[in-house]
Formats: sequence, C-alpha cells, structure tokens
Amino acid sequence: MINIVVDMMGGDDSYKITVPSVEKFAKENKDVNLYCIGTPTYLTKLTGLGLPNLFIIPSKTVVKMDANPMSALKDVDSSLMVGIKTLIDNDYDAIVSAGSTGALLSASVFKIKRISGIKRPALTTSLPTTKGDKKTVVLDLGANTECSAIELEQFATLGSIYYSIVYQENRPSVAQLNIGTEEEKGTAVNKEVYTSLKNNKNINFVGNIESREVLNGLADVVICDGYSGNIFLKSTEGAIKAMSTLLKAAFKKNLFSKLSYLGVRKSIGEMKEKMNYKSVGGAILLGVNKVVVKAHGSSDEKAFYSALKLTKTLVGNNIVEKIKEEISK
Repeated sequence: MINIVVDMMGGDDSYKITVPSVEKFAKENKDVNLYCIGTPTYLTKLTGLGLPNLFIIPSKTVVKMDANPMSALKDVDSSLMVGIKTLIDNDYDAIVSAGSTGALLSASVFKIKRISGIKRPALTTSLPTTKGDKKTVVLDLGANTECSAIELEQFATLGSIYYSIVYQENRPSVAQLNIGTEEEKGTAVNKEVYTSLKNNKNINFVGNIESREVLNGLADVVICDGYSGNIFLKSTEGAIKAMSTLLKAAFKKNLFSKLSYLGVRKSIGEMKEKMNYKSVGGAILLGVNKVVVKAHGSSDEKAFYSALKLTKTLVGNNIVEKIKEEISK
C-alpha cells in the first residue's frame, strides 16, 4: 500500500476543495491509504464514507499563506506540521499540501531533510508546450534564489529522473535557461554549468534556451535558479491569462466575430484545456527524503485531485530511491 499524508486545511478554499478531491481519489485508488490532517468537524463527510483507506488525524490550526516560514515550523498544532510529523513518525511515503509554499519548503528541508549528497532541493513542475501533449519540466521555481554551478548540475539530474518517470522518456533532453543560446552567454555560473553539462555523459544536454522558446518544447527539462524560474513561471502564467482575455474580447467585438467564434469554439476549448495548469496539479520538491507535492494555493477540485494522482505516480515509481541511486554515482 502507498501511504499519503494530506494537509486538508491548506490553500485558499481548504476543505471545500480537499474533501471532495480526497473522496473521489480514495474511491478510485483502493491501493492508497490517505491520512487526512485537519479539524475533524470539517471532515465529517469523509468519516461517514466508511472507506478503509481513509484516516482522519486531528489538528487545531492552519498556517496562513503569508506566514513567516520559520515561524510556521513552531506551530506544531497546524495541519501542515501535524502532517509532517505524521509522515516522519510513521515513515509514510508522501505529503500533499496546497498551503504556504515557504512553510512547506522549510518544513521539508529542516524536518524531512535533504537526500544525502543533494546540495539544495528544487521546486519542479511541468508546463504545456505547442507540441501536442508534450510537457516541459522546469526547475527550480523558487526554492533557491541563488544557485551554484554544481547545484544547477544536480537540478539537471533531478529533472531528468522526474521526466523519465512521469513521461516515460529515456534520456530526456536538458537545456539551461539563459539570455541567449550561445555557449558564452550569461553569468559566470551559467558558463560553468554549460561546460559541466556538456561533459556530463549522464545528462542529455542540448545547450542554452531562451525563455520565449520553452513552451515550444525544444527541451524536455529546463534548469535555472529559483529567482529566474519563479519570474519565468509567473510571467508565463500572466501571458497566457492575458492572451485568453484578449481572445475573448476579440470574439465579443461585434456580431460577425461572435458568429465566427462558433466555428472555432471547439479548437479554442482544446487549446484552453491544453494550457490548463489544473491537469498537472502542482509542483514537487525534488531532493528531499520523501515525496513532497505542493498543490496550487488556488486549486479547485480537479487541480487537487491531479496533485494526488501525481503523488501516487511518483511514489509508485520510487522516485526518491532512484534519485538516491543517481546521486550516489
């Protein structure tokens, strides 16, 4: 059995989203035990289901989304910290939370701890591309604002393992996010990483990539420091949202444009679904001793369910053990 701890109270809508998502997942995945952390009065629906793979573990408080990460570690009665303790004390496989990113990262590093040999863990997620169903994995997305060359080289290893497990692709291509594609572009760290990866036979390095090309699927994995990665991610999300708004306005402009919309409605719907982050569910913190998945704070039922599904996939494929094996080499 796979054992997953779920922070039921984290996120913008907390139990309103997590309860129906967990109910659906528990019914469809009888080979997964779900340990639901939260205030019992909000979780009575789950209790009443009588499912043998659902367990309720009480907590008293919730870590606020804007909480100071280190202060959050002291709130031992919060759903997040009770969840972390439950995970560690029982040696369970994973934890999922839509709560404070900073608090989850801090708890993971200081409580779950890094895999031996890993300099820094990386927040990792998948983005859609223009190439059909192909995804591009990007890391780091904000766990580390500054990174050394060896840390970025480790991100290449972590991202390659993640991609091969989730998307069943041997030797995925890896690129470095940079201001140009030439080898001499970027900072001193960028140049050092380029040389190191070019000579690393375990990594399928394809060079530098500019941010405008990432969603074209030119690389399976894109590595960067967390500062650049977070700006890239939020800029991309903002651009996609802005284009959607402009597209809607264009079709509402006049009667002719409204009629034209009828002819392309299906294609637009497919495009919208393709670019929908909710199908991914969230990001994983690669490089710690358990599977830690950060669901979107604004998750709806589909997004949180997707986060649970991703968690099961990663645990089922022993991603933590595979990372340990690769790093030990």
